[in-house]
Amino acid sequence: MTAGVTADPLPPNPWEKWGWAFAAIWLVFLAYPVIAVAESDAPVLAKVASLLCIAGFAVANVMAYSPRNNTWVFLGLMVALGLATVPVIGVSAVSYTPYLAILSALELPSPAWKWSVAAWAVLPLLSLLGIEGFPSYIFLMLWPIMLGGVMLRIFGEREEVAHEAQRQFALVTERERVARDVHDVLGHSLTALSVKAELAARLVDVDPVRAKAELESIQATARQALAEVRATVGGLRAGNLEAELAAAPLVLADAGIATTVTGDVADTDPRHRALLAWVLRESVTNVVRHARADSVVIELSPRGICVTDDGAGCSGGEGNGLRGMRERVSGVGGTLAISPADPGTRVEVALP
Repeated sequence: MTAGVTADPLPPNPWEKWGWAFAAIWLVFLAYPVIAVAESDAPVLAKVASLLCIAGFAVANVMAYSPRNNTWVFLGLMVALGLATVPVIGVSAVSYTPYLAILSALELPSPAWKWSVAAWAVLPLLSLLGIEGFPSYIFLMLWPIMLGGVMLRIFGEREEVAHEAQRQFALVTERERVARDVHDVLGHSLTALSVKAELAARLVDVDPVRAKAELESIQATARQALAEVRATVGGLRAGNLEAELAAAPLVLADAGIATTVTGDVADTDPRHRALLAWVLRESVTNVVRHARADSVVIELSPRGICVTDDGAGCSGGEGNGLRGMRERVSGVGGTLAISPADPGTRVEVALP
């Protein structure tokens, strides 16, 4: 049995490691406010101060993408530095809005990032006021950039949702695996213990020596069952077809059932021997519990395994054991067929 399926860990957010590089690349578009400063009629000192504010805006924008820094603090600093240049460049300061919108979209928590991006997206609409030197179509240039940041945030959140769904599915799958494996282990072991205990009770007066041997066998079976449960919960137990093939006739004999084995472990596909071991174990358990059979035939072949008993036949719906067996077999692309054997029941597993 292989260990349970688990979801792969969610890849780290690329903005935590490379967000600064992304921000640095787009700083080239700060050339627009720089040009606006150079072309303004403001005093030289005001121009120098504005250029220093633009440089500070660029540094704050890059540092804001570091996971160690508070995004709100740097966002506020960028707004303050951008506003400080308004007296010199005027409405051209709207060119800062894509930086503010993308930073908000990628770094602010939900739902604050949505309101923040919406606020920055409104500012380019100032171009519709017909301000001199400010083209009316400028918002068409800025909005696509902001939309790109929004889409990156949405895709990232969708990925997180998908990963969480995958994690939950893996958790449910693991629980089902453990439940199925514990059922298989305990079902077989407790059935064997019950049969041995009944046999020991019948022999205690007529054959004390054999009764003592059966009690010792019960102790060994109980210890083995405990070890198997521990290993199963830990996901470490692997079915051993050779061991199961040796144990099956002994368990059946304790229940007064004769066993005939056709074929050998070497005849089976090595890839599926762990699965065949589980199938054999569950089939034997079912025969002992429900079949009221006198004999069982176990057939091994390169295509799979077949267990046939001459008992009361199959009736009713499938229990957890058969359902788990069917899931295991279908999981490797095989088929499980349960049919009447006239008399009895035939359980046949065909593997690819």
